[in-house]
Amino acid sequence: MTPFDPVPTVARRTALPPRGVAAVVALLADGNTVPFIARYRKEASGGLDEVQIAAIEAAYTAALALEKRRDVILAAIAEQGKLDAATERLVRACDDKQALEDIYLPFKRKRKTRAAAARERGLEPLADRILAQAPGGHPERDAMRFLGDEVPDVAAALAGARDIVAERMSERADVRAITRELTVKHGRVTSKSVKKTTEGERTRFEDYYAFEEALGRLASHRYLALRRGETEGVLRVGVALDTDSMVGRLERTLGVTERSPWAAQLKEAIREGYARLLAPSIENEVRGDLGDWAEGEAVEVFATNLRALLLSAPYGKHAVVAMDPGFRTGCKCAAVDPTGRFLGAVTVYPHTTKDPSQAAAELVAFVRRHRAEAVAVGSGTAGRETFDFARRALAESGDPALARVAVVSVSEVGASVYSASEAARDEFPDLDLTVRGAISIGRRLQDPLAELVKVDPKALGVGQYQHDVTEGLLGERLDRVVASCVNHVGVELDTASAALLAHVAGIGPSLAKRIVAWRDEHGAFPTRSKLLAVPGLGPKTFEQAAGFLRIRSSAHPLDASAVHPERYALVERMAKDLGVAVRQLVGDAALVARIDVKRYVGGDVGEPTVRDILAELVRPGRDPRDAFEAPRFRDDVRTLADLAPGMELEGVVTNVTAFGAFVDIGVHQDGLIHVSELADRFVKDPFALVQVGKRITVRVVSVDHQRKRIALSAKR
Repeated sequence: MTPFDPVPTVARRTALPPRGVAAVVALLADGNTVPFIARYRKEASGGLDEVQIAAIEAAYTAALALEKRRDVILAAIAEQGKLDAATERLVRACDDKQALEDIYLPFKRKRKTRAAAARERGLEPLADRILAQAPGGHPERDAMRFLGDEVPDVAAALAGARDIVAERMSERADVRAITRELTVKHGRVTSKSVKKTTEGERTRFEDYYAFEEALGRLASHRYLALRRGETEGVLRVGVALDTDSMVGRLERTLGVTERSPWAAQLKEAIREGYARLLAPSIENEVRGDLGDWAEGEAVEVFATNLRALLLSAPYGKHAVVAMDPGFRTGCKCAAVDPTGRFLGAVTVYPHTTKDPSQAAAELVAFVRRHRAEAVAVGSGTAGRETFDFARRALAESGDPALARVAVVSVSEVGASVYSASEAARDEFPDLDLTVRGAISIGRRLQDPLAELVKVDPKALGVGQYQHDVTEGLLGERLDRVVASCVNHVGVELDTASAALLAHVAGIGPSLAKRIVAWRDEHGAFPTRSKLLAVPGLGPKTFEQAAGFLRIRSSAHPLDASAVHPERYALVERMAKDLGVAVRQLVGDAALVARIDVKRYVGGDVGEPTVRDILAELVRPGRDPRDAFEAPRFRDDVRTLADLAPGMELEGVVTNVTAFGAFVDIGVHQDGLIHVSELADRFVKDPFALVQVGKRITVRVVSVDHQRKRIALSAKR
């Protein structure tokens, strides 16, 4: 038997060049990571990007799983003594999971069915006559030959034979394929309310109490809403199809012959079998596929939003005072230095006294003491009031330097999750939860990526029906997004937390902790190569991780760049050819411009690698994220009551879904820009126009105070 080769299947599924697919499959099998292959193995992959390589990885995994299932099915059929050459060829040629299961269905061991009972009563020959549609014979007369103790009359005999025909029909691969195709093409998803509601009562699912939409036009978020309503016992959901047209198609497929005396029996068996066996089975399959598709769409929405959030512009290495707002309990203030190190905390009470001047004086003194360049204010409860208080306190301090300190609203979604986490307890065992939360808010401003990786992505509020998505599917996809972002930006080896290091290619959580432990014991890493001194970190891990780690203070100038250590000799050769030291070459665009690319192409080094190296030499360790710009909210808009239709505001996009975008406009309640209001033209994909973290100018369309809903428009 020819060994299984997944490359043709993977290439076909991904529509990518077979040569590149073969190279990526080999690299993955050799233990290389997706970020490493995308960044440092462009010659082998043919320049495939990270998304394409991840698609190959997923298709490769699926192909291996299909091959394993194929072997199981062949073994099961062989065990029954029913594996002939034709069946084996059919199974081996099939590369579709559902089609493979259709082939196997007639061979599956079944519980006691009506057809099985009819076979035990000896009615299979009668069923054969119905299916054969012979021109001769007489159903009632022929059925009399099968009467006995268990078959009392002709009606029972014919009914049992029809049960056998119905089961055979429902198990035929071609019949199932046709039914599935027509259901997907012409089916309609329907829902009805199963709960009585009082007149005028508003509920989450009221739009679906009498709902019907073509399956092919149904949006993923609507199907997830329907499924949630069904799970909660509010809705009854189904897939409807015109039965008469479907039965007519099946009659033609099974060869009903009108002139045959058996035609009426076959027609009745087809109609009964479709209603009782085939339609429910195919509906379950189609709804399963619908659910997988809708979950996949939701996961991609979450992944896209998460990527945008993680790659939000960093404020940078500046001292920050962060405030976790509160009314009665006061505002917890925490100071962090430019590297995020906690310096101290204080609590001020601007909202519980008639004279907030004392709180203002305490905040000003705290900001001055720690030489903060920005005040980060959490956006939760009392966030807008605290933001206004901090800005006013600094402006009225009488100190021009303090008046220039930026006050920035920072999303605190998920900060409470981090502050109660094991990682936060390990880092700050003696601090109150709220102080830990304030520290997190400050660090989020400095470097969103480095801080947000400490929080479970599902707690960051950028999903769409995330609680309706399979946990494993969502978690795996989001982990890949986090890893992609971390490796895209790069990590400061001497300051990174274990949570951040864990996402670097090849490292993982346990090794990340050992790296931090080594750093705590021995001090900063002098060079990248010193990583090999960490217990458990071998050459393969070093190869995968090194290019994504930065050491700004290293004795080797390339350790602060994305140039991989395996190419240091190549850069040294470039510098030698120019007659300069490597340190002089790094960061000197004029010198780099003199390098002839083609001179250094050869062996396993192609032009893509050389050009990547030159780009990195011009701007070593460049942060690919946007420059920081603080959002600006209107001073006269703080609550829903301050909003009025037609009002124009600036906001920050907090979430993007298939049906529109949610925007923070500074009133404790995000507004929604429906997809139809995103632009003056038709918009199919909201992500093409907006993304999480981006500033946007909007106009208030309406405000529903009862349901706390704000409708916004981005049209001009």
